[in-house]
Amino acid sequence: MTKDQKNEAIEVLKGKFSQYNNFYIANTESLSVEQVGKLRRICFDKNVEMKVAKNTLIKKALESIGEKRFSEVFDSLHGVTALLFSENAKEPALIITSFRKDANTEKPVLKAAFIDGDVFAGNDQLKALTTLKSKHDLIGEVIGLLQSPMKNVISGLNAGGKLAGLVKALEDRAAAN
Repeated sequence: MTKDQKNEAIEVLKGKFSQYNNFYIANTESLSVEQVGKLRRICFDKNVEMKVAKNTLIKKALESIGEKRFSEVFDSLHGVTALLFSENAKEPALIITSFRKDANTEKPVLKAAFIDGDVFAGNDQLKALTTLKSKHDLIGEVIGLLQSPMKNVISGLNAGGKLAGLVKALEDRAAAN
């Protein structure tokens, strides 16, 4: 690879790291060419970009962005590295999990995941990553929680006619005694 090709690869990677808030670093070393092709097709179908790059180029691209938030990822840059870029934070984790199950293998191995500024290092984090809720899911839950008390108040006010009738009946009963 010439210096110009390396610089071009670094620029492409910089663009991807700047474009996506979420990326996964996986080891695809012992997968066959057929398995890697299948993994790429699955990623394409799920709108996840998969790139294979040299670790030194990945590190230089991350360093050239100039942010220290990526420094925890550097320890994961060894061996064969595949990068999975996605808008949806948990989609790559779901892809890796389902690929492993279908292929009956422990590969690809998750080295690290960078999710909205947080680093999840190690293959043992994969299960936690599959249960992440998307931003839209969390917003929906918050709105639901905020609406619940309002619904109770509105329902109480709507039942106000019944409540007023009950209070009136109790007043009449107390006045009669």
